[in-house]
Amino acid sequence: MTVGTGSLLERAHAAGLAPIAERVLAGERLSREDGVALYRTDAFHVVGDLANLVRTRMHGDLAYFNVNQHINYTNWCNKFCTFCSFDRLPGQEGAYLMEPEEIEAKVRAQLHEPVTEVHMVAGVWPKIPYSYYLDILRAAKRARPDIHVKAFTMVELDQIRRVAKKPLPEVLEELKEAGLGSCPGGGAEVFSERVRQEGYRLKMSGDDWIETARAVHEAGLRSNCTMLHGHIETVEERVDHLDRLRLLQDETRGFQTYIPLSFHPEGNGWSDLPGPTALDELREIAVGRLMLDNIDHIKAYWIMLSIPIAQLALAFGADDVDGTVVEEKIYHDAGAKTPQQVQREELMGWIRDAGRIPVERDTLYRVVWSPDEELAAVGDQVPVAVSGRA
Repeated sequence: MTVGTGSLLERAHAAGLAPIAERVLAGERLSREDGVALYRTDAFHVVGDLANLVRTRMHGDLAYFNVNQHINYTNWCNKFCTFCSFDRLPGQEGAYLMEPEEIEAKVRAQLHEPVTEVHMVAGVWPKIPYSYYLDILRAAKRARPDIHVKAFTMVELDQIRRVAKKPLPEVLEELKEAGLGSCPGGGAEVFSERVRQEGYRLKMSGDDWIETARAVHEAGLRSNCTMLHGHIETVEERVDHLDRLRLLQDETRGFQTYIPLSFHPEGNGWSDLPGPTALDELREIAVGRLMLDNIDHIKAYWIMLSIPIAQLALAFGADDVDGTVVEEKIYHDAGAKTPQQVQREELMGWIRDAGRIPVERDTLYRVVWSPDEELAAVGDQVPVAVSGRA
């Protein structure tokens, strides 16, 4: 699945991208101007091939997945984001807040599956008490003591520390004691203040998101990072977002995976927008891989992309497809037509069909299992590829 560097340089030269290609081949950091050029060029396949080259350099033919379970514990939210189709007010039709016992029951319901991670994110509601967040962590661990709990976006953490009336570092220590293992990357949207004012002005600013992520990393927790693309943001605003992520990563080394999130226009205030095309989604994966030289993993989140596009993304810079999921609500409320759950054998089949070697990982990218004899061929490469450190 590799492309000859001579041919790639020739095509990059013809597309006016030769200096960028040379920097990629040399392993040098790309500039903001390079990022804008990668977004604007018509030479889509050159961008994809450059990203695939970097992806292969870092991970060979390995493609990661995990057996995980998503729980969206409430859709109560007071942020009123224009792009959101998930949020409800208490008492509104379809509104819900799960009791800790419900979360425990949902985790227990999957005990017959080899789940290694429960992913818990939700809306933000100021009257949910601090004790609730501790209780739902304990509930998940009570049901499955060995489970890794990845929970609470930076936006949720900001609300949790407000209701706790404690400094965030102290809150994070208490959440860790209750069972928090790492944090997801959602809620960042696009860091542009212009876009925030137009689309999600009640949500924390990009500066505050970065500061919260810094505190998470300083507390010894790894996290993911995201960008919501395909709405009203400009190319320059996307590049600024990516650059700010990699600058924080230079400082903390706490991000382990970047996930481009595709805007879904159904059922929200931006429903007049077309949303990103499949080519937009693949380019977003590729530019993320090329710009974020210090973040080890790029995820093609199949629940948003569709299975065929996620498979293609494995040749455009992505090395991860997320996991088995189970009952995702946020993007399905926004019109996602993908399945709610898949079996690990299906995921492995999709990865093989895309020409990659499936590797089951845990949340921190430690290898759990691989069915392929080919894995032996990469040998000592595996711990490096899954270390979560650049």
